[in-house]
Amino acid sequence: MILVFDIGNTNIKTALVENEKVLHQWRISTDAKRTGDEYFSILKPLFKEAGIDFSAIEHTVLSSVVPPLIGAFVLVSQHFTGKKPLVIGPDMYGTLPVSVPQSAVHEIGTDLLCDALEAWCRYKKPAITVDFGTALSFTAVDQNGNIAGIAITPGLGTALKSLFSNTAQLPSVPLEVPPSTLGKNTIWSIQAGIVLGYKGLVESMIAQMKDDLHKETGADTESIKVIATGGLNSMVQPITKIFDCVDKDLTILGMVKACLYAAHKI
Repeated sequence: MILVFDIGNTNIKTALVENEKVLHQWRISTDAKRTGDEYFSILKPLFKEAGIDFSAIEHTVLSSVVPPLIGAFVLVSQHFTGKKPLVIGPDMYGTLPVSVPQSAVHEIGTDLLCDALEAWCRYKKPAITVDFGTALSFTAVDQNGNIAGIAITPGLGTALKSLFSNTAQLPSVPLEVPPSTLGKNTIWSIQAGIVLGYKGLVESMIAQMKDDLHKETGADTESIKVIATGGLNSMVQPITKIFDCVDKDLTILGMVKACLYAAHKI
């Protein structure tokens, strides 16, 4: 059994995985000011309610795009298991079957690395992962397992929040698919611009990345798999056919793969 901490800008996902199956998963808000003891006090009753046997946890793995929280969750891991976690970072990239461009070794988000790792291990083909989080991130992997490049844009929720925060008369609205692009009221107009606009952005970006992958690496565009993940993929997924697979656990499973490769169990 592997305990996983996926620390994002908005949420922290905690999961227990066994034989590549997610047994339990919890999501709590990210707060960089909280201490490890505070996070432990939040998670402990959740674990207790689920009847977790801590002695069955063989490894703990941590990915964070919020550096101040790495130390806090090292402490959380020690409280739960008595062991330090594997912290995904440049020191262990050499154990993985995907390679990171030298220019990005100290810059790539570890969540995006894990997306790419899981996609490559699953298909052994060129792939584009689309992670719908606080940022909307596209990660391309070529036919040899090399991370060819990444594109990043504000996520749907981030764009909506920015629009609401920087305008005097536009309200905050729910992220839902509107009837059409022809908004008949303010709510539908904003939803058309954000949700349907991002549908076009996603489809256009994937088409361009496929073309660029072909030009730069020779990848066959027809063989490139497109996988969506992240909390907000449900906004765009029903209105496009661009994705070959939608997997909300892609990052978590990639973290498990990274842990197993680092422990030389794959």
